[in-house]
Amino acid sequence: VGANSELVASLSLLATDRSLLPAPHLYLWGTSGKGRSHLLQAAVAVAAANGRQTHYLSADTVRDALPETPDALLAIDDIDRLRPEAQIALFNAFNRARLNGQSLLLAGLQPPLALALREDLRTRIGQSLIFEVQPLDDDSRAAILATLAERRGLRLGDDVVDFLMRHGRRDLPSLLAAFNALDAASLEQKRPITLPLLREMMQQGLAI
Repeated sequence: VGANSELVASLSLLATDRSLLPAPHLYLWGTSGKGRSHLLQAAVAVAAANGRQTHYLSADTVRDALPETPDALLAIDDIDRLRPEAQIALFNAFNRARLNGQSLLLAGLQPPLALALREDLRTRIGQSLIFEVQPLDDDSRAAILATLAERRGLRLGDDVVDFLMRHGRRDLPSLLAAFNALDAASLEQKRPITLPLLREMMQQGLAI
């Protein structure tokens, strides 16, 4: 599944069954434009579709406390920008996770040791599963859609994915929006997700 195959698989497990992973938390790093935020949002979408409580936060919005929802997936983007009090809050969240079952999904620009954060927090992050994000290719985007469909118990044909990739916007948020619209229409009309359904929805105004 492209250069991010192991990462996509690990994100799927983190969102749905973290017991299958060697560590309960995951950290993604890479320069801007590689899709870090899109991957976090996709993992949160998979977790929510699987009935799991989720929280998605940008580091800029974190103050001195973080959600303590048991067993939730807590995703924080751009952790390079955490304020000092927010760094303490994240360190405390790591410690609480042992008791409340939360999974932490974090993203930043640099590998853990290079982050300008508290040393004890860098150590905690370094104990997570760590992946350098490669630029998202079409295979990675298709794999994310397939994983999301599988977790929702849906069959998403290659022809539908192919059509979305060839004729629609290929950035991940747009693909996820189109998929969610297809899922809703499929449920409402009690029809499988097929190319004819997609074409009908486009005639009715669905923008892909």
